[in-house]
Amino acid sequence: MEKKRKDLERSKEVSILLRNTSIFAGASCVLLALISWFSLGVLHPAPLLLVGLGISFGINAALLHYLQNGLNAYLLASVITFIQLIWLSVFTGGVASPFISFFALLVFSGYLVKTRYGNLYLGGTILGVALIYVQQQQGLMGVVNSVPQDVIPLFSALVFLVFLLLLGGVLGRSLVKGIRDLYQSKEMLLQRAEEKDMLLKEVHHRVKNNLQTVSSLLRMQGRSIEDPQTLKQIRSSQNRVVCMAMVHEMLYMREDLSCIEYSTYVQQLADYLVKSVRGSETDIRLKIDIPEIELGIDTALPLGLLINEAVTNALKYGFEGRESGEISISLEKEDEQGFVLRIGDDGIGYPDNMDYKASKSLGLKLIHNLSRQLKGSVIRDLSKRGTYYIIRFKEVQQDPFHSLA
Repeated sequence: MEKKRKDLERSKEVSILLRNTSIFAGASCVLLALISWFSLGVLHPAPLLLVGLGISFGINAALLHYLQNGLNAYLLASVITFIQLIWLSVFTGGVASPFISFFALLVFSGYLVKTRYGNLYLGGTILGVALIYVQQQQGLMGVVNSVPQDVIPLFSALVFLVFLLLLGGVLGRSLVKGIRDLYQSKEMLLQRAEEKDMLLKEVHHRVKNNLQTVSSLLRMQGRSIEDPQTLKQIRSSQNRVVCMAMVHEMLYMREDLSCIEYSTYVQQLADYLVKSVRGSETDIRLKIDIPEIELGIDTALPLGLLINEAVTNALKYGFEGRESGEISISLEKEDEQGFVLRIGDDGIGYPDNMDYKASKSLGLKLIHNLSRQLKGSVIRDLSKRGTYYIIRFKEVQQDPFHSLA
């Protein structure tokens, strides 16, 4: 509805502009005809053609004023005007005629209405000028220049004066107004885009702060829990919250709010998990091989949670009875949207026949469920020592809320 209203307003504006241009052009042509006939001694048929051109412009203005579908009437009048301009050019110097410049106004007005009309008038103008040139070179129809040799400079000056008044006084004002409106619209769009970016940054900042508050609450809750198993679950939940908070923090710090640089994120997440689970004085090594890959938030969050679960499981169970070990994480792009994540440890691993569906481990269930959310698959690489996963997934587009259950 809004688009139709704007199109109607635009159509009215163009119609009024073309009507005013036609009135001015028609009056100018009649005045030029009188000056040419009585003062400059321009011969027949140029003055009559000028009067005819002025009448054509007048009819065009009347049609634009009285008819609802004035633009179609304008197109018909423009064809008549085009033919008259060709004849005027033929009888006032051929390709050297000052009326050749009026074709530019016709093409310009066509582009004001619709691009395809402007293209049509441009092609017609090129063809018309070519025909005028051929006629002049071949001397067809025995045409003689109606403008006496001694008044050609003055006559050309008057025609160009009319052309400049039309272009600068009527169409020019509209063109300047259109450029000014376009510039103002561009400034407004840029301002709105900046406001949107600031709002999104603020949203990510607030989400990060809220998640950090939740993490702090979980940590405080854990201090009052004596049961080791319950404490482990609380800390695992805290790590998951921190994992999500990191994504929003990185988005907040970036210029491009649609994605994050994933290598930096994984490095920070893995470092945090190692210190959180094993302490700062651990011998667990991190081997991270991720090129410069940027992922959107709808992919970064579930993938980050998946990495969080795999690394946490390795730190808790993979190196049981050991002080040292290695966790490796690599990510590479397979095709335009497909990726391969390889993640694992050189720890003790777990039985090959373990079914994650029957397992009580929430971490294993989350790894498989998150890979499904990423429209991917997860398999174990049994050729390596410890626990290694190969996860193929695709970047998720802007999707509604997903459940991990």
